[in-house]
Amino acid sequence: MLVAGVDVGGTNIEVGLVDDRHRVRERDKRDTPRSSPHKIARTIVKMIEGLGDVPSAIGMGIPGVIHKGRVLEVPNLAGWDDSFDIVSMIEDHFGVPVALGNDANVGLLGEWLAGAAVGVDDVLGVWMGTGIGGGLILDGRPFAGSRGSAGEIGHVVTHYGGALCTCGRRGCIEAYAGRRSLAAIVSSMVDAGRHTSLFEIQRHEKKSKLTSKVWARALEEGDALAVELFDMAIEVVAGGIGSVINMVDVQLVVIGGGMAEKLGQDLADRIDQQARPWILHPSPKLKFVVAALGDDSGIVGAASIGRARLLYT
Repeated sequence: MLVAGVDVGGTNIEVGLVDDRHRVRERDKRDTPRSSPHKIARTIVKMIEGLGDVPSAIGMGIPGVIHKGRVLEVPNLAGWDDSFDIVSMIEDHFGVPVALGNDANVGLLGEWLAGAAVGVDDVLGVWMGTGIGGGLILDGRPFAGSRGSAGEIGHVVTHYGGALCTCGRRGCIEAYAGRRSLAAIVSSMVDAGRHTSLFEIQRHEKKSKLTSKVWARALEEGDALAVELFDMAIEVVAGGIGSVINMVDVQLVVIGGGMAEKLGQDLADRIDQQARPWILHPSPKLKFVVAALGDDSGIVGAASIGRARLLYT
């Protein structure tokens, strides 16, 4: 049985057909439309149709708060509110069951089923991309909380009254470590006279924004501003992770998302090193690892919730 997994991010949409052994058989990747959720839905339809086989079910991960199959809030996608019913739209088009989850939650679920978190009962996932997403596995079960917003580490406040976040609040981790926020900081510092090669690399790579690839190259080349801001991002993320571990006492932290794909285990190791001083009593088994499935984490996890929707409803 092939199930379509859809991972909608702030930068890219990734779609794949996944078999019963969590292997991605066919895939597609396109830029995320910025104009409206309706354009995103139409893009998803075209991408699934382009995979060839008609899936038995569809699972989707969206970068927002999801409760009982509905989107409550999507800070990083313009014009999306709880009135837009993407599930019904996709179901009506394909005539198969559709499930909806948070993108970081399904990304961690993919790693728990077939990647770096297999066999671990207590896991924190932190996805570093356009924003900062998070998910939890507790006592061997995915944990979404009472309203679907558990694990939203990007909106843990570390700087009270601090920088404005895309969610409208101030001082969130995402305001200091999400790529969109970092891009705004870079622009402000360039306007104030600082030099950086980030925008030159962006043009050379023919990117429309400061992507993870652009940041990775700037860091590799030792761009002073990129290094300074990314050091800040790691410090803030690590402090937030330390606080979360003090609350839920996980034994594994999986670092995923675009930055993890480009920087690899070195990123997880740096976060590990900086988080340790903030942890009251870490488990002797505590490890920090980079996501093993890369781009496929979200596809595999999304497909699994689609498969569950088909089998258990």
